[in-house]
Amino acid sequence: MRALRALGGSGSISEIVEKVIQLEAFSEEQQSVLHRGGPESKIGYRIAWARTYLKYFGFVTNSERGVWSLTEAGDRFLEDGAATDADREEALRRLRAAKVREAAEARAIRSIDQERSSTEAEQGEEAEEDLEEPTELTGASWKQRLIATLTSSNFSPAQFERLTQRLLREADFESVEVTGGTGDQGIDGVGVYRLGLLTFPVYFQCKRYSGSVGAGAVRDFRGAMQGRGEKGLLITTGAFTSAAREEANRAGATPIDLIDGDRLCDLLKSFRLGVTSELVEQVTVSSGFFREI
Repeated sequence: MRALRALGGSGSISEIVEKVIQLEAFSEEQQSVLHRGGPESKIGYRIAWARTYLKYFGFVTNSERGVWSLTEAGDRFLEDGAATDADREEALRRLRAAKVREAAEARAIRSIDQERSSTEAEQGEEAEEDLEEPTELTGASWKQRLIATLTSSNFSPAQFERLTQRLLREADFESVEVTGGTGDQGIDGVGVYRLGLLTFPVYFQCKRYSGSVGAGAVRDFRGAMQGRGEKGLLITTGAFTSAAREEANRAGATPIDLIDGDRLCDLLKSFRLGVTSELVEQVTVSSGFFREI
């Protein structure tokens, strides 16, 4: 809630996470811990729970576009340091209703999802992880399976480079070449991106990490690009620390775009590269229609 206030009262999920990390001064080591192997960091996962509960309490709300904002009750709580009796009663009502709804949804999901592994639950997790996932994370299991596939011993670094090459081609890059190998100096490939009438080379680096990529890796990649191009793309199966994101956008330095494991999963799904999804058709029969025939 303090992060949202610092952001002007509203913010995207990534902005909220970055601001919480800044306010709480989480270390690089803490940021590198992933939840169940990724792609979500443990910090991001805990913040997702916080957003979920605060929404139940009526202190925050979110739009369909994923922008979260403080409510009047949330502002009042930050000002007074305590909720009113009315706020508490409303929070309990919302929480009870949400739990009933989630329990019903969970039973429906379990009845059709036979792929769920009984070993998915971790030992030693806090009690809240025995509950259903936060609403925004209920579809995250496929991402965990995808990241596990990309980081397994059966999937080589060379295959990950070829997958990146295919992904960039699907994203309208031209002349995409994998150049990784001995003497590549940290550059795995290059592609040409067209923006209107302009084209410019984009150098990329692939990192099959099960943890977080720090600022040092961004600096090293930028150094390898020196004298070659003015745009870089760093792709990982893990996550990026806040210091890495700051370094990627450091003023006066060659800009580096970052794609973490979570976004990589979304891109592979969007371009249907090894990931497909099916929409369940919902059929409704209108008895009123037939009565009026």
